[in-house]
Amino acid sequence: MRFSPSGKYKGIQRFQVFYVFIFYAVMSLYWTTAKDFVQYFEFNKGGQHRDSGFRKFITLMGLIIWKAIYFTYMFALPMIFVHLSFLQVLVGFLTLHAISGLILSIVFQLAHVVEGTKFPVPDEKGNIENEWAIHQMQTTADFCRGNWLITYYVGGLNYQIEHHLFPRICHVHYPEISKIVAQTAKEFGLPYIYNESLWKAFKSHMSIISKLGKNDLSFIAIANNVG
Repeated sequence: MRFSPSGKYKGIQRFQVFYVFIFYAVMSLYWTTAKDFVQYFEFNKGGQHRDSGFRKFITLMGLIIWKAIYFTYMFALPMIFVHLSFLQVLVGFLTLHAISGLILSIVFQLAHVVEGTKFPVPDEKGNIENEWAIHQMQTTADFCRGNWLITYYVGGLNYQIEHHLFPRICHVHYPEISKIVAQTAKEFGLPYIYNESLWKAFKSHMSIISKLGKNDLSFIAIANNVG
């Protein structure tokens, strides 16, 4: 997948607009099975692992134990108490992860990989040009702010700009906060990217995915004009 103009382009990605949902569907399953272990073995910051020695071993054991507990109650308990076959439990397990993966992926993609957002890259020292708050405004988008059902269902993540700017404030306050943020952005000439409907946000995301797959980077100029 290619989600950013700075990402390496591969010919197969011209078809990513068609197979993107396969990867979205396996996201939750990947998190559950492999991601924690990948991050455990690959994580380093300034050449230093988060843990070392005995503490690192304890962290690994904790991962293994919690994974074992999870797969036990997801597979063993239904087979023991509901008398479902392993195949039935497996189908249910994969289905729930496919649905959750699709929902999670789409919600977050509609808030970031849409028309109007920028895709800044750090300089040779690893620094981003703009300060933190401006960076959030340029790289994040809201959608469906007036739809109470979607707001309730996704826990306010459709107010992604406010979610980034005020992560410690309960999402029930985002609707009112968004009015202040939008007005302040206008006063300082900053972008406030917003798609009124779920369908508009989805179309915008698919447009970007398609253009990135074709290596058509014309949308960058549009984002620069918006900002």
